[in-house]
Amino acid sequence: MLKQFLSKISRRTPRLDPGGLIQSASGSPDGAQKSGGGNSSSARSSAPRRASSVVFPASVIAGIEPLVPFKDVPASEKMNLLVSKLSLCCVTFDFTDPAKNTMEKDVKRQILIEILEFVESGSVRFAEPAVLAMCRMCAINLFRVFPPSYQSNSTGSGSENDNDDPQFDPAWSHLQVVYDILLKFVTSSCLDIKVAKKYIDHAFILRLLDLFDSEDPREREFLKTVLHRIYGKFMVHRPFIRKSISSIFYRFVFETEKHNGIAELLEIFGSVISGFALPLKEEHKIFFSRVVIPLHKPKSLAVYFQQLSYCIMQFIEKEPRLASIVIKGLLKYWPITNSQKEVMFLGEIEEILETINTVDFEKVMVPLFLRISYCINSFHFQVAERALFLWNNEQIVGLIAHNRQVIMPIVFPALEKNARGHWNHAVLNLTLSVKRMFAEMDEEMFLSCLAQSQEDEERLRLAVEKRNAAWERLETAASLQPVGRNSAILVSPLATSIAC
Repeated sequence: MLKQFLSKISRRTPRLDPGGLIQSASGSPDGAQKSGGGNSSSARSSAPRRASSVVFPASVIAGIEPLVPFKDVPASEKMNLLVSKLSLCCVTFDFTDPAKNTMEKDVKRQILIEILEFVESGSVRFAEPAVLAMCRMCAINLFRVFPPSYQSNSTGSGSENDNDDPQFDPAWSHLQVVYDILLKFVTSSCLDIKVAKKYIDHAFILRLLDLFDSEDPREREFLKTVLHRIYGKFMVHRPFIRKSISSIFYRFVFETEKHNGIAELLEIFGSVISGFALPLKEEHKIFFSRVVIPLHKPKSLAVYFQQLSYCIMQFIEKEPRLASIVIKGLLKYWPITNSQKEVMFLGEIEEILETINTVDFEKVMVPLFLRISYCINSFHFQVAERALFLWNNEQIVGLIAHNRQVIMPIVFPALEKNARGHWNHAVLNLTLSVKRMFAEMDEEMFLSCLAQSQEDEERLRLAVEKRNAAWERLETAASLQPVGRNSAILVSPLATSIAC
């Protein structure tokens, strides 16, 4: 078995064609797939088109035994041995059958661990053939198209069954080590950025971003760390990474509403935003208004709400004037029939109002408190309770007190409606507490609102009586009309109830 495995690797150093490119991403793992040496053309022709977008120059396989430990070769040969081991690890296996190729899998994992230890040691500066071989090995092992079962059952962040257990990749025992190697490689001080950027290019980054849709949370966690390190080290790729993540968000919000890695991508962006220079570039403001705020729209907001809220607050800390834009966006995407999202929106509103200045608050206070008054009258007790809790925040109470001439007349009718008999005792007690707070804040204004509310109630009562009297007159007039063959017959409510 071991001999068959090793025979798949060419022992002879091939001639490197500078202009030749091979496609190096693994297709479906139907056993061992040959990916290096003279057999690369047959592997390329059989690989699916979707899994072959990342390209690398043909790997140089040094004429050295790949199973030899690094400690047993001189320093001058360690880089050749690394290339040889990396080329050996380009062979992939089928992990859906645990009993298949067990010996070869163990050998490969042991070699991967040796590579990881060598990269961590940082003893030798990586030559260009080693960088090429490293990127090629990572691409073949990591870049893959998820099976249809992933996509059909992948509800991820767009799911209604988010409590279901996540699916774990059966090949994780190898994938984890490869991710560790890639992470240590990218962060290594022995890596020349000018050389590495030839191979960790836009195509490599795009395929890396595709993997964020994995259902395995362990993989997404590793991807988050790797992409963050690439963003920090390869400054030339930063605009492209931001643009590519924006495209994922656009597709998620406006097309699919299904993606498993939105929370991780937002977490990356949260740390990126903290490094933005002031004043904010127009590019960042456009991203904020067109990408970040619309992320409140999907039904699956709860999955990534914490990370999204963090990004929002990072932007507001950089540019306080954005607070009013956020509130307008929240009012635009306010969930009318989703009580869970309403509670989250109210929580975010409170967090923003703690930092907003008076001028920006006055721009949005009328539509904002109209929406809050609707929430106060919500039949869902958690929504009404969360809206009334805003009056427990001293910062918000200060804003309300400063603008009480405008806000109190808006909110008071909702408080009166609750006070007349809300079904939930906790909401009723909170309502009475807010009313007392308004009375202490400005008694004259409170009495004026109370009188206005009573006038409105009396006007409404008279309108109802007038409407009922009009209907009674119509019913009386209709009952006096002679009944013909084709005439409609008026049935009185009393007669209907007797018939039933």
